Amino acid sequence: MSLVRRAEPEDAAEVLRLRQVMIDSVHGTDPSTDWHAESLPTLRTKLAAPDGDFAAFVVDHPERPGALAALVAGTLDYRIGRAGHPRGAVGYVFSVATDPDARRRGYARACMETLLDWFRERGAGRVQLTTSTEGAPLYTSLGFRPKPDPLLELWL
Repeated sequence: MSLVRRAEPEDAAEVLRLRQVMIDSVHGTDPSTDWHAESLPTLRTKLAAPDGDFAAFVVDHPERPGALAALVAGTLDYRIGRAGHPRGAVGYVFSVATDPDARRRGYARACMETLLDWFRERGAGRVQLTTSTEGAPLYTSLGFRPKPDPLLELWL
């Protein structure tokens, strides 16, 4: 039996806690978690929609009942098809996080493999993510390759 399971609405607070672990590890510790309360209702709704375009997979913490040890979340997006990718389904991975006291046990890899299967089942022809230096070896071992993409971003 796999340790990985699909996150449920009751996991939302723990999912946000692990997202904060990821944010802190990439951007430095940010004591502001005021946004969690505003994010929680939407996250619960997304977690309650098993046929939606969002999925989170988790591993329960083996030493702390009610806590999560690892999280991987992703969305399925549609881009107009093109040659070599006619269906246009693209997966995007974000919020890969493992609780600091549960690292080096293969939890993030197991969650990633489950999320990649979820993307395949939904017809994604490719999967994208942004990585930290610390996370890059995991993704490279799963077949991800750097892409020199001239990404621009506008915050609204």
